[in-house]
Amino acid sequence: MATRRVRYPIAVVGAGALGRLFAAGLARVGPVVLVARDAQRAAALAQGYTWVTLEGARRVRPPVAHPGALPEADWVVLVVKGPDTAAAARLAGRMRPKGVLSLQNGLVEATLRRALPGLHAAQGVTTEGAYREGERVVWAGRGETLVPPGFEPIAQALAQAGFRARVEPSIHEARLKKLLVNLVINPLTALARVENGRVAEPPLDALARRLIAEALPVLRGEGLELTPREAEALVFGVARDTARNRSSMLQDVLAGRPTELETLTGAFVALAERRGLEVPTHRAVYALLQAWEQARGLGDDA
Repeated sequence: MATRRVRYPIAVVGAGALGRLFAAGLARVGPVVLVARDAQRAAALAQGYTWVTLEGARRVRPPVAHPGALPEADWVVLVVKGPDTAAAARLAGRMRPKGVLSLQNGLVEATLRRALPGLHAAQGVTTEGAYREGERVVWAGRGETLVPPGFEPIAQALAQAGFRARVEPSIHEARLKKLLVNLVINPLTALARVENGRVAEPPLDALARRLIAEALPVLRGEGLELTPREAEALVFGVARDTARNRSSMLQDVLAGRPTELETLTGAFVALAERRGLEVPTHRAVYALLQAWEQARGLGDDA
C-alpha cells in the first residue's frame, strides 16, 4: 500500500474503469498510484486486476492508496463521477500536487477551481473506452486524451504509456464537443442497454440525430462551432471508434448504481432553459432515466 512518505509523479483518483485503465497503462512507464474511495476498496485493488487489450490480457498491480493513507504526487488526474468532483478535488489537494487535471464527463472546471483555490486545476477531455467485468478492465476503444496547456507532463506520460494524448490549446471547444458526445451516447446506450456502436445504427441513429439537432443551438451559445453535418460525424465517429465499449452511464445502469444523469443531461436541460431554448428529446430521455433511478431508490427525490 502507498504511504505518505512516498511522492509519485502521477496519481489517479477514481478506481472505476477509466481510472484503472490509465493506472495500468501509466504503470508500464513509471511510478503511478491509484487512489480508491476507501480502505476496503484499496485493499481489494492492491491484490491486482486484469487489464484486457486487443493484444491480450495481463495482470497489473499498481500501488493503491485511499483517503486515510494518501501519498504526495506531482500531478493528480481525476476520473470520478460528476457528483463526486468537489470531494475528489479536495482530496487531490491534500496530495500537495503541482496541478490537478480532470478527465471527467460534463463541465466541471468551475467546481474544481472552487474546491482548489490557488492551485493549478483544469479540465481536459478523454474519449478512451473502458468497462469492468468483475476484476477485469477491458480497453474497449482507443480514443484520444486532450489536456490544457500547463499539463504537458501528464500528456507526455500518457503518450509514453501508449495512449493518444496531446496538449490542446482550444480546450474549451474540445470540452463542448465531448459534452455533445456524452449527451447522445450515454443516455441512449443506458436506455437501450447496448454498446456504443449501436448508437450509429438503426433505429437509435435517428434518435441520436434528434438529440444532436436539439443540442447544437445550446452549445453554440457556449462557443461550439460545428455544422449539423460535422456534429453528426463527431458523435457517430466516436460511437464507431468505441463500438465495443459500454458507456459509463450504461455501466451504472447495469450495476444498479446512480448515474451521472444530473451532471450531464440534467445540467444541459438547465442550460437550455437559461437560454430559452426547447430540448424536448433531451427532456424525454432525462425523464426516463430519472424514473429508472427513482424506482430503484437511487434518485434525489426517491
